[in-house]
Amino acid sequence: MSANKTPMILITNDDGIDSPGLIAAAHAVSDLGEIWLTAPSTQQSGSGRSIPMRTSKIHEMHRELNATAVPALSVEGSPALAVRLALLCFLPRSPDLVISGINYGENVGGSVTISGTVGAAIEAASYGVPTLAAALETEPKYHQSQSAEVDFSVSASFVRRVSQWLLKEGMPRSVDILKLDVPWAARTDTPIRVTRVSRHPYWVSPVVTDESGRRRLHGYERQVDLSTLEPDSDIYALAVDHVVSLSPLTIDLTARVHLESLAGLQQL
Repeated sequence: MSANKTPMILITNDDGIDSPGLIAAAHAVSDLGEIWLTAPSTQQSGSGRSIPMRTSKIHEMHRELNATAVPALSVEGSPALAVRLALLCFLPRSPDLVISGINYGENVGGSVTISGTVGAAIEAASYGVPTLAAALETEPKYHQSQSAEVDFSVSASFVRRVSQWLLKEGMPRSVDILKLDVPWAARTDTPIRVTRVSRHPYWVSPVVTDESGRRRLHGYERQVDLSTLEPDSDIYALAVDHVVSLSPLTIDLTARVHLESLAGLQQL
């Protein structure tokens, strides 16, 4: 990025264009660059990186931020679609940073790709844009909400710190996304730990049997097996040590193996 060019920052989420978490992220970085917003019109938590094939309605608007009207795109579709439309049809150029969040609820472990917040981040990263996916640990009752009971001020301070670093240093080599998860009780001086994504599922759906004898899924809840939990993981940092987790992600899903070791598969 040229030293003389004002950074362009696109902010998105999966909780909706009017989510307090999105507004908190926007306020946190409002003085770091030119702010643009894009998000689903309604709550889209748990939508991953889905791209609906149907035609979606798009609403161009403005949202007030520090007494300034910033351009916003509200999309009747998924978070990933909102990002794709913004990058290809709405913004005047490719942004210097995309921030996805701040999400109601942590996005950790094997449940990460369920998240619409992370899905939006993956979509942005697929276009080569440095991306931060941010989430605040909350109880599940807030996950589908836009509740004003949730205080995003501390998590927003971490969004600002990581965003400043990314705008100055750029995304680390071989990293496409930084995933930030902030504990509910975090303070501004809570340590940050660089972590790997745990293989544990974290959010698990209990199975119940109804009156007819049919097995059904009954919501979801946290499940953490401390006996096998990886000490260097995002779950351990957040749920055990209660520190801020920062995980480097890549959109390259190739297993970390020497391909030559699997050469025998070519003979099948």
